[in-house]
This record gives sequence, structure tokens and C-alpha cells, in this order.
Amino acid sequence: MIPIRDHLPGRTWPVVVFLLIATNVLVYLYEQSLSRPVLEAFVGGYGMVPYEITRGVDLPPVSPQPIYLTLLTSMFMHGSWLHLGGNMLYLWVFGNNVEDVFGRIGFLVFYLAAGIAGHLGQILTAPVSTIPLIGASGAIAGVMGAYLVFFPGAVIDTLIVGFGILFVRVIPLRAVWVLGLWIALQFIQGTLSAGGAGGGVAWWAHIGGFAAGALVGLAFRGRAQAAQQEFRTHW
Repeated sequence: MIPIRDHLPGRTWPVVVFLLIATNVLVYLYEQSLSRPVLEAFVGGYGMVPYEITRGVDLPPVSPQPIYLTLLTSMFMHGSWLHLGGNMLYLWVFGNNVEDVFGRIGFLVFYLAAGIAGHLGQILTAPVSTIPLIGASGAIAGVMGAYLVFFPGAVIDTLIVGFGILFVRVIPLRAVWVLGLWIALQFIQGTLSAGGAGGGVAWWAHIGGFAAGALVGLAFRGRAQAAQQEFRTHW
């Protein structure tokens, strides 16, 4: 189940969403230019390692920055084109309307804070893991959590693939179903992984980011409703 687009037009051009996508793509292109040993050192130095955060130590390879800054730098790194493409698709689909609500600076602060919350969710479940955590998933999950609170009735064109590739169809679904099913799946997979990163996926980072985004969204729900009313009045 893959969201392709929503039917909720934005009021302004999503500048921050666009810049975040561009930054993530550029960082990944840089990663691709590195040799394998240099790439491994880059991931080890700029990825977020739970053990480093909880113990306050810098494991080899030594990071060129304070270890706590990896809570931020790791958000802009990805492990594959599929990892990058999936994250950026979700950011593009859900980010513009959330940026409308928070404003550009507010959205950037919210995005980074949600990403940190996602990292903390993973740290709480695997505090001594020495595996670097990279990716924007926690931050984007925060955007999705806020979107669900702000626009639960928004229509999302969703690609449904079943039985391998025998069933492929785009179906319009309400955001409450798309995002509700998504977070339910994260809980199931997170529970089955026993707090770890099952299959290379940090499920609890998704859950932590989504929960933080939803909670912040509740505090700003009135602003979202006002923004929707202003848009309807204008058009």
C-alpha cells in the first residue's frame, strides 16, 4: 500500500519540503561517490549509534563531530535508492500541507524534532545497539502523524499491490485509513522484532516519530482548521 498523492492542495509552494528532498538526494549522491571503506567510515561517523548516545562514548570510526549531532546528521543519510525514494515520496505526499500549517521555519523545526524523537524511540528499545541508524524515516513519520491529526478525511490516491503483481490498482482512501494502517503495521513489526531493527528497518524510530508528530499536531490542530477555512474562503 503506497500513497501516491493526496487531493488536498497546498496554499503555498512547499519550499522546505523541496529543500529537504534536494538535500537528502545530494547527500545520497555523495555517498554513492565514496569507496566502500570510506562509505563505511562516513556512515559510522555521521550515523546515529544508540550505544554512543546512551554511553556518551565515540566508537571507531571516530566521528568528526560531537556524537550527539549524529541525531541530526543521520536524518540526511540513506542506505539505498529504494530507502531514499520511499522516504522522499512520503515526504512529498504529506509534507506540503503540514508545512502550510506550521510555516516554513516552524515546519523545519518540527521536522528535525520529529526525527530526534524517532531516534529516541529506537534508542529506548535498543539502547546498546552498535548498528548505525540512518534515514529520514523518523522525521517523515512525524510529518505523517501530524497530517493524520490535521487532515484525517483527506483523500489519498493509494497504490495497492497484491498477489505479487497480479493485482495492481490505485484506490482513493481516506488518510485515517492509509496512515492508521501504516502505523498499525509499524507496531506489529516493531513488536515482532523485539525492539530491534528487524530486517534493517528501525520500526520503533517510525513509531517514536509518528507519536511525536501526532502529539504536536494535537496542539496545533486549531491552526490547521483555520488554514483549511482560509483556503476554502480564498478559492
